[in-house]
Amino acid sequence: MLLYGVAMGSMNLFFYSALFHIPLGLAVALEFTGPLAVALFGARRPLDFFWIVLAVGGFALLLPWSGFDGDVSLIGIVLALCAGACWAGYIVFGQRAGTGGGPHIAALGVGTAAIIALPFGIAEAGTALLDPAIWPLGLGVALLSSAIPYALDMVALPKIPSRLFGILMSGQPALAALSGLVILGERLSALQLAGMAAIIFASIGATATIARPKVTPEP
Repeated sequence: MLLYGVAMGSMNLFFYSALFHIPLGLAVALEFTGPLAVALFGARRPLDFFWIVLAVGGFALLLPWSGFDGDVSLIGIVLALCAGACWAGYIVFGQRAGTGGGPHIAALGVGTAAIIALPFGIAEAGTALLDPAIWPLGLGVALLSSAIPYALDMVALPKIPSRLFGILMSGQPALAALSGLVILGERLSALQLAGMAAIIFASIGATATIARPKVTPEP
């Protein structure tokens, strides 16, 4: 559980630090190397690799590769890759921590992550963190970005293979693109729609076909 919390806190610190140096799309793409590595490590059959390649290909179509301006910071790339390594640890340690547990394990993990992140937040913002005007927004961010998703992850992780969880995480860019269309009115190109379809198809295909251990029924 301690490693799970440390991985969670470090993942967020590295990712948000990377955003100071490189574009969001590139940071997410580099961070995705974490769950992808987990998926590749557990792959056994050619069909498993096909779903991974399809998910990554669809993800690449969603990225605005032609929209990057200026030089890409090496520091930002390193920070995003570190976030990806922590994301891999989050999957592996979260699966082990959640075995026999439940959403309360996520609460312990988030508490540990908060201890990791709090000194950096105090050093960056100081007394501004105590401003009551930002508390409602902070509560909303805490619920939607950490408390609810991590609790659901902790329920799911012990029940599915870690490589399958890694592949399913690739659906996040598609959901983000759809949210941008509905909430922000962002128009999607044909390539972006193709990328969303590829990622969703890969997730469904992986869920339906990935190998699971056989369970011998009790007499």
